[in-house]
Amino acid sequence: MDDQVLQELQNLIGYTFQNTELLIQALTHSSFCNEQLIGKTKDYERLEFLGDAVLEAVSSEFLYSGYPDKKEGELSKIRASMVCEPSLAFCARDIRLGSFIRLGKGEERTGGRERDSIISDVMEAIIGAIFLDGGFEKARDFIHRFVLSDLENKQLFFDSKSNLQEFVAKNLKKELEYVTEEETGEGNEKIFRSKVLIGGEVVSEGLGRSKKASQQEAAYKALIKVRSF
Repeated sequence: MDDQVLQELQNLIGYTFQNTELLIQALTHSSFCNEQLIGKTKDYERLEFLGDAVLEAVSSEFLYSGYPDKKEGELSKIRASMVCEPSLAFCARDIRLGSFIRLGKGEERTGGRERDSIISDVMEAIIGAIFLDGGFEKARDFIHRFVLSDLENKQLFFDSKSNLQEFVAKNLKKELEYVTEEETGEGNEKIFRSKVLIGGEVVSEGLGRSKKASQQEAAYKALIKVRSF
C-alpha cells in the first residue's frame, strides 16, 4: 500500500503508527486476501474482534461517567445505538475511511466500499490496530474523537425519519414521500438508493444495505437541508 496513502489516513485519524503493517491489515477485506498469494496478506477480521471489545469498554466507561442517573438498562440501550453498524459507518464516513479499504474486485463491483457492514468492521479494526500499536489510551483517544463526539448530531441521524416527519408536518405542511428506485448486487449484498420527496420535489438521496438504511440516510440529508431554509 502506498506510503503517501497511509500517511493521508494517519493524518485524518490523528495517529501515526509505529507498525504500519497493522494499519494495512485493518484496511484489508478478506476478498482482497483471496485474490493474493496464500500467506502474503492478512485481513481485518481478528483486529475487528479486538477493536469491538475495546470500543465496548471505552463507550461503557464514557456512559457510566457521563450519565450517573441512568440505570443499567438505559445505559445498555444508549451504548447499543452508539456502537451499532450504522453508527460506526456514519463515523467512518466522516474520515473517508471507505476510500482507503483494500477490496477484491468482486466486492468493489458490488458497492462494498459504501456498505455499512464493511465500513463499520474496518472502523473497529482500526481501533484494534491502534490498541495493539499504541496501547489502550491511544485507542481511547481515537474512540472519543471519532465515535463518542458530536452525539447530538448522531442522535439526529438515528431519529432522522421521525424528526423529518415532524418537521415537515409542523413547518412545511407538505406531503413527505420516500421512493426506493435502485438496487445493485445480489442476495444479501444489495445496495438500495432512496429519495426523499417533499411536496413532490426530490430533496435528497441516500444509500444503504437495506431500504430502511437508505431511507434513514436520505431523511438525515433532507432534515439538514430543510432546517437551514
